[in-house]
Formats: sequence, C-alpha cells, structure tokens
Amino acid sequence: MENKREMTVPNVSVGADTEQPIQKCTDHSISDCDENIKSFEEMQREMLRQLSPSYLKTVSMAALYDTVFDIQTPLIDGLLQRGTYLFVGSPKVGKSFMMAQLAYHISTGIPLWDYKVRKATVLYFALEDDYPRLQKRLFQMFGAEETGNLYFATECKTVNGGLEEQIRGFMQEHPDTGLIIIDTLKRVREAGGADYSYASDYDIVARLKALADSYKVTMLIVHHTRKQKAEDIFDMISGTNGLMGAADGAFVLSKEKRTSNNATLDVAGRDQQDVKIHLVRDTECLVWNFEKSETELWKEPPEPMLEKIAATLFSESNRWEGTASELCERLGVDIKPNVLSLRLSINASRLFRDYGIRYQNSRTHDGRKVSLWKEADGAA
Repeated sequence: MENKREMTVPNVSVGADTEQPIQKCTDHSISDCDENIKSFEEMQREMLRQLSPSYLKTVSMAALYDTVFDIQTPLIDGLLQRGTYLFVGSPKVGKSFMMAQLAYHISTGIPLWDYKVRKATVLYFALEDDYPRLQKRLFQMFGAEETGNLYFATECKTVNGGLEEQIRGFMQEHPDTGLIIIDTLKRVREAGGADYSYASDYDIVARLKALADSYKVTMLIVHHTRKQKAEDIFDMISGTNGLMGAADGAFVLSKEKRTSNNATLDVAGRDQQDVKIHLVRDTECLVWNFEKSETELWKEPPEPMLEKIAATLFSESNRWEGTASELCERLGVDIKPNVLSLRLSINASRLFRDYGIRYQNSRTHDGRKVSLWKEADGAA
C-alpha cells in the first residue's frame, strides 16, 4: 500500500521547466484510490466467504430498509396477485371454463366482472384438452374476438422431465408474459401412485413457484378437491397440506349441486384479501358471470405523502432528483429524511400503480440520493 501511495504523487523536479504534463494530471485523490483498492479487496473476501461450506446468506435490517424492491402490481385488482396459486374444484365443475375466461381477459386487458385487469401475454397448458375442443370452447365463450396474446399447449414435459426448460424457452420469446396456467397438476407430475407425501406435495409446487418467481409472473395450477366435506373449504384440496403450504394461495370453485349453474369462488392467499364470490354460469356462452361478493373489496386508505409528491414535483419536469433532506424541504413535511425514504420504499409499488411514478434511492458521498420520475403509461 505504501508503494502505491508513493506512485500516485506526481514526481515533479525543482525546476519550473519540468512541470508535470497536463495529460498526466488526475482528479482522483489518494483516498479515492484507497477506496477502490479496498472495494476490490472486500469483493474478493466476500466471494471467498460465499464459497465456504458454512456460508449463510443473511440481510440486515438496515440493508432491508435501504432496498427498493421490484414493483409488483396485481394482474387483477383485488382478485389475482402476483405469485403461484392453486385453482381447485371437483371434476367437471367448470374449472377449465374459468381458466379460459381468466386467460382471455388478462390477454386482452378487458375488465373481469368489477375487477380491473392488467394486460399481459398468457401461456395456457390445457393438458386435458385438444385443439378442436379448445377452438369450439373459445368461440362459444368469446365469439370471433380473438387475441394474439393467448397461447395454448396441449402437451408438455413433466416437472422433472424438462417442463422448466420449456417454460424458460417460451419466456425468452415472450418476455411480456404475465400468467401461466397449468391445467392440471397431475399432468405435469411424475407417476408415483395415488398417495403423495407432504414433502413431495410441497416440492412440486415449490419448484413451479420458484420458476414463476424468477420471471415475476403469476402461475395458476389447476387441481382437484377430495370427495370428503370439510369445515374449511380449503381443507378439501386433494393431497396433503404441502400443496397449500408451498403456494401463495388458492382458489376453490364449488357448487352445492352438480346440475346447478350457481357456484361460489373462495379465494385466500398471503398477499390476497380473503374473498367469497357468488357466480352464475351463462348457459348459452358458458362464461361465469358475477352475481355478488360477500366480501367488499378492501381499498388502501389515502396516503397524503404520495398525493403530495404527485402534485408537487412534476409541474415543470417529469423527473426530480435530490437528497432525502431536499425532498423533505421541497414537500414541506416535518419528517426525518431516512423515515421518508423508508416510507417511499415501502410504497414504491403503490406510487407507480396509482400515479405512474417510479422511485429509486442510492447512497452517495453527499448523502442519500432520491430519484423520482413519471411514466405516462405507469398508472394502468
């Protein structure tokens, strides 16, 4: 280190005619060089640490608070969040018709019932159908109004036999994909008898979830209910609790009578409000129509800070940058800069969803730098 420091000092003689040439002058100070060397050495140490068998990846609370996570908006507001969900029901209850309906509405962006939909490409593994049946079903349900963003496959590999590679290949060709439907779980699972353990149930869904999470898409896995009744309708999911334990949530479509056109759709999940929706099936076009919901759609209370940002910062430009302290001053709020940054990190998805404003922060020599910019098509 001492040799390196000596070499950074210009070697200037006493004579004025031997002044250091301008092109060799540098704006980098000795401390800057030390910081770069230190940073490189820290990177080496971190790499060696991660290679150790005893390495445990952790994140501190401070680092967690400093992180602005990727914006995650639901595909269907109040009904279908990002994540991996089971969609279960008894045989022939109408699950595949519901899957076609969800797929069509998301691929077109057309609102579903009273719920706002965000348009995205859909990949539908209709593994219990063939193309002639799909053609007839879709025409009966939606007529001639086709969409180019909805793709079907009636055959695929199993999870252990190459399904992940097939999905990754599709995602490379269609990076705007938002929903993947697997109809049904049994078709992509290895043959192993009728009974499966908690571990195997958990593993199959966990692997599919890891794949969906890596691409930040929603996955619906169609499955069956068991014949035995249960007090909690989600306990009727066929198999062990490992299926529900690995998933982000579940939908259960059920009827009181098989011949009835009335059904209920129960929804539960980690990031999903529990909902119970009453549906009526249109006997002519076979779509499910909304009748009523026993649960009123929960809406987040207003966040004055976000409203103030949207109203204050973008009158002259679509971008604002500065320190957290400068942002507090600009907004005229009596709040600590670090608290403001944390509130913005937590509400980044909502800021983008409701106002089309993206948020980032980073540490600099002058303190925490905040970047806010507006996207015209952000609030979708």
